[in-house]
Amino acid sequence: MTPSVPPVSSAIPIDQIRFNQQGLVPAIAQDYLDGTVLMMAWMNAESLQKTLETGEVWYWSRSRQELWHKGATSGHIQKVRGLRYDCDSDALLVTIEQVGDVACHTGERSCFHQVQVEGAVEVVPPAADTLSQVFGVIRDRKLNPKPGSYTNHLFEGGDNKILQKIGEEAVEVVMACKDDAPDEIAGEVADLLYHTLVAIAHHDVDLKAVYRKLQSRR
Repeated sequence: MTPSVPPVSSAIPIDQIRFNQQGLVPAIAQDYLDGTVLMMAWMNAESLQKTLETGEVWYWSRSRQELWHKGATSGHIQKVRGLRYDCDSDALLVTIEQVGDVACHTGERSCFHQVQVEGAVEVVPPAADTLSQVFGVIRDRKLNPKPGSYTNHLFEGGDNKILQKIGEEAVEVVMACKDDAPDEIAGEVADLLYHTLVAIAHHDVDLKAVYRKLQSRR
């Protein structure tokens, strides 16, 4: 069970925020685990204050002209993990835990899911951090095997093959560190991370579960 996030009442000085002529400021919501940009909406001073006081995100709906508690009806609330304002004090970055992992009213994880591909609109998940992108490819290989894929070769070998490679790569990381060779260290660690991602995908463990463990120990 995810622990509740405490209010962040002293996290940002509202009187220093430069609201526009309509009394609004753009707020970007970003996933606190993998950095994915989830949505952009507007806040006024009152919604920002409620966000700071409650630890859950409130926006201002321009179409309805009223405060909007994100997820109040859908259950997809946004718990505040951090709040920043930019160098001009006229934009906000809200780092959040997205309950249900759905931020967009369409049911997509992120509102920024549309791209043009050869003149047609396709739904493509937005980029997250590099490990998440690599993990996405690995998981796709598991669901949609590709002939000649090294990743699929590992999956076919099961634990014996995957764990053997993790052991080999771990030894190579140690040797590169003993040699104090920065480029080799980076390369061997990349190999170790990749094979570890294959292992957790093989056992149906989500990378986000690993991130949550790291966050809890941070």
